[in-house]
Amino acid sequence: MKRPKRDPVREDRIHNEAIVDARPEEQAMSWYYYLEGKISFPFQASRVAANAVSPLRAGETVQVLRMAVEAACEHDMFVQIRWQGRKVAFPLSQLRPLDPDESTKEAISDWHYWVTHGYCL
Repeated sequence: MKRPKRDPVREDRIHNEAIVDARPEEQAMSWYYYLEGKISFPFQASRVAANAVSPLRAGETVQVLRMAVEAACEHDMFVQIRWQGRKVAFPLSQLRPLDPDESTKEAISDWHYWVTHGYCL
């Protein structure tokens, strides 16, 4: 993903709504609950780009069911998807929602922004 230009409004929202006053070791769970609260599940999404370690092809469409279990999201945000008849966890940063509502679009865009700017959990 191309790194977007710095966005002070988005940065402010992330710091005041997503990670609030979380210490570094608490930021993963802050992100988890922010995303879980703002994303309307289920929704359709497509794979952003090809990746050598991903089973999905670029542009492949999947149904996103919910956030993955908390324990899977300590260092990255994962969602549970339906893929080839199974439910599997997949990195949210590698998915682009198709026709999302405003809250879902904003939350996922915030996470993509965070990741593309090199911030980590």
